Amino acid sequence: MQSVQTNSRTSNPQPHREVVQRLMDNTRRAVVIDTPKIELLIAALLAEGHVLLEDVPGLGKTMLAKALARSLNASFKRIQCTPDLLPGDITGGAIYNQREQRFEFVPGPIFANIVLVDEINRASPRTQSSLLESMAERQVTSDGFTHRLERPFFIIATQNPIEMAGTFPLPEAQLDRFLVTLSLGYPSYEDEVSILEREEHSDPLDALEAVVEPEDILALQAAARAVSVVRSLKEYIVQLAAATRTHADVVVGVSPRGGAALQRCSQALALIRSRDFVTPDDIKTAASSVMAHRLIARDRRPETAREIIASVLSDVRVPVE
Repeated sequence: MQSVQTNSRTSNPQPHREVVQRLMDNTRRAVVIDTPKIELLIAALLAEGHVLLEDVPGLGKTMLAKALARSLNASFKRIQCTPDLLPGDITGGAIYNQREQRFEFVPGPIFANIVLVDEINRASPRTQSSLLESMAERQVTSDGFTHRLERPFFIIATQNPIEMAGTFPLPEAQLDRFLVTLSLGYPSYEDEVSILEREEHSDPLDALEAVVEPEDILALQAAARAVSVVRSLKEYIVQLAAATRTHADVVVGVSPRGGAALQRCSQALALIRSRDFVTPDDIKTAASSVMAHRLIARDRRPETAREIIASVLSDVRVPVE
């Protein structure tokens, strides 16, 4: 078996861990969420990706997005998707200025550091597609002019997987723009009691203050990119992606871009865990949330895709550390 080298190649990640811990702790003051899930959420932010939260109503998807946004001293906008929402309602557009006698571009709500796109599958396909350029290229093109989005730029989208009336399923190209998909699930008995205690007298969001600056996030993103991934682990990621393409229950497997996304998320997870090198555990932790929504199973239920990733993880040999 191949061995995984774990020699340090980048700067000390401990100061970065302290910033991440502040962000996680502050977010959890308002939202009950277990450690693996909030680590994946923060990893998506540090890997310059976006997150899709899929869950039934009432489990705290919107609360989580708001809590993270309030923990950052950054701009925040919310887009409530409906079937009649137009692309210009998201991106903005040119408005005629009578005083200046010329058209001026008025930015839409996509021009913010943190953007919550609530119930994204209620927007029409045309409106959904207006998000593609901003998510992939961090820019908006309107009337032939390109407008850059301010960094950091992070989209948290939510959708309800059980209420399908009046919804438009996200196409594969749109799903591929999300680095991570997460499901919060029902809380434990103790956690649910904790939720009632937090909300007994006030909204827990009201007490949240910013604990991290945008410059801190940019520094964390640069540090995540610098995390080392040895060749044997790159080969492991490629083997995982290739295994989905030959799986009997898969119609379309994970693309090379999906493998690159898994590497970026694993790098961010390593940084969060105070390391400057990726281990197989980082890859295995991120694999389901990064890869499941990127394959098309014969049975299109989300549970099936995650079961396929679990099967692939058990079949592909892990490099030995």
